[in-house]
Amino acid sequence: QVQLVESGGGLVQAGGSLRLSCAASGRTWNIDVMGWFRQSPGKEREFVAATSWSASRTYYTDSVKGRFTISRDNAKNTGYLQMNSLKPEDTAVYYCATKSGYTVSYYYTDYDYWGQGTQVTVSS
Repeated sequence: QVQLVESGGGLVQAGGSLRLSCAASGRTWNIDVMGWFRQSPGKEREFVAATSWSASRTYYTDSVKGRFTISRDNAKNTGYLQMNSLKPEDTAVYYCATKSGYTVSYYYTDYDYWGQGTQVTVSS
């Protein structure tokens, strides 16, 4: 079992920044892939970014490329999502998730463990 706890969400004006954190505990030695997803009311959960720790590769959805950066601190078993130049359309509940194996997936159904989510609200 893996437990994930997100933090760092909040209310920010358009153009501002937030850094989300995802602290992992439990069987963390199995974690290679970590992803961030978001969900707005009435919409399906969508892929935002992911990283494969072993491959040292990162993946982003087009709408956040150049604005968001995913990273991790192995020593702290914590992943991060740095979000800059935030837009009102970035408003959503953000979730971190992990999956087994070493292949990044853009589909939330492929992820096994989820955090509780953290609200990000961007005002115009």
